Amino acid sequence: MLVPPVNLSLEQMALALGLMAMTISLSFWQKLGLASSLAIATLRSVVQLTIVGYLLYAVFDIKQAWAVLFILALMSTVAAKEAKDRIGKKVPYALPIVWGSVLLGTGGILAYTLSIVVRPGVWYEPQYLIPLAGMILGNSMNGAAIAAERLTKSISQQANAIETQLCLGATPQQAIATYQNEAIKAAMIPSINGMMVAGVVALPGMMTGQILSGVSPLLATRYQLVILFAIVAANLLTTLLLTKALSRQFFTAAQQLKLP
Repeated sequence: MLVPPVNLSLEQMALALGLMAMTISLSFWQKLGLASSLAIATLRSVVQLTIVGYLLYAVFDIKQAWAVLFILALMSTVAAKEAKDRIGKKVPYALPIVWGSVLLGTGGILAYTLSIVVRPGVWYEPQYLIPLAGMILGNSMNGAAIAAERLTKSISQQANAIETQLCLGATPQQAIATYQNEAIKAAMIPSINGMMVAGVVALPGMMTGQILSGVSPLLATRYQLVILFAIVAANLLTTLLLTKALSRQFFTAAQQLKLP
């Protein structure tokens, strides 16, 4: 028999902060240099999640398509900005390229997941759309950042080899195909590893959250499998689109290599 979730009071949340107080104290004691970062991260997470909680509460209460789309646009923009900031090189039009890749990659997979698999009453049902979008976007952001950073770094480091292939008649896409594939593979490793150990080493976040909220473990397992499949598909599609578009910024119209 499943029991209703425990309602965490402000007092209990204050006690939960004791975990971070202990972590910061240990860092300070061992002189790890992480105390200030941990303190800032704790403060930001509390403020950000509290604001998001109230915002989502309002959106769930309104249940209007425009409100849900606003949240999704905000989430995708922040995700694209974070991924773009992790690119070491200053690539022209990096932000719109990353934003477009994340939007198309996650949007397509999210649309399939909602309309074909989950099939809620209305497509903009915030109870389903926002959590699914958040998990897919978060993972796609990390994948995009890894792929973009790896690709730009490889092209810069292998400039001579790429120019040699261009001189021998290779197209720009042929000259960087190996580096593009390596970037995509690197971006996919966290998602694939997560699938490999799901349920064996650790219970994934969505499944854990649903079980804590009183959902049947069997139903929680099904939802977790859906989101795992969606995350992997979105990661691959996003990184494919991103590396294709990003690589074009390294070549002129005359198919000559140009480094930022």
